[in-house]
Amino acid sequence: MLEIKAKLKIPRSAYKLEVRGTLKLPFEARQKSRLKTRLASGEDVGLMLPRGEILRGGDLVTASDGRVIEVLAEPEKLLHIEADSLPRIAYHLGNRHVPVQVGEGFLRIAVDHVLEDMLKKLGAKVTEVEAPFEPEAGAYSGGHQHQHDEMGHGGKIHDHGDHDHHDHDHDHKH
Repeated sequence: MLEIKAKLKIPRSAYKLEVRGTLKLPFEARQKSRLKTRLASGEDVGLMLPRGEILRGGDLVTASDGRVIEVLAEPEKLLHIEADSLPRIAYHLGNRHVPVQVGEGFLRIAVDHVLEDMLKKLGAKVTEVEAPFEPEAGAYSGGHQHQHDEMGHGGKIHDHGDHDHHDHDHDHKH
C-alpha cells in the first residue's frame, strides 16, 4: 500500500513539480491523520500524517514511492447561506462550533436540517448546493483539536489553543 506521510509546505510555484496522482476526499476525511483510502486511479493509499494536519483542496503531498500527489476537495452537500446579517449568523454558528466556509457575501456549512431551521428563523436565505467544502481553520489552528460529534454538531474542527474555555452546554473531552 502506498503511504502518504507529509504535506509539502512550499508554494506549488516554488519548484517545477510533476504531479503524478490525485487524492479526492470530502472535508471530513481531509481532517483525519490516519485513513485508508484510494487515489483517483484506484490505487490503495494510507494517510499517516502528523496529528492535527488538515488537507485542503490543492495541497500537495508526498508518497512513499516519491510521487507528488494532489489533494482535491470532493464536492459534498452543503447549505449555502446568504443574509443581510451574516455576522450575526456566523456568531450563532460559531457558538455551536460548526465548521463554516466564509465567502464573499455568503457562508457555507455541512447540511444539517436543525441548523437550517435556525438559520431561516434568523432571516437567512438557505439553499442546498453541492461544492467542495473548505471551512475556516480557526483562530487557534495551532492548538489541539477534538470532536463534538456526541452533541450532533456535525463539525469536527474545534481548537483550544491559548484561549479561556467558554461556557456552553457540553463537556470537553481531552
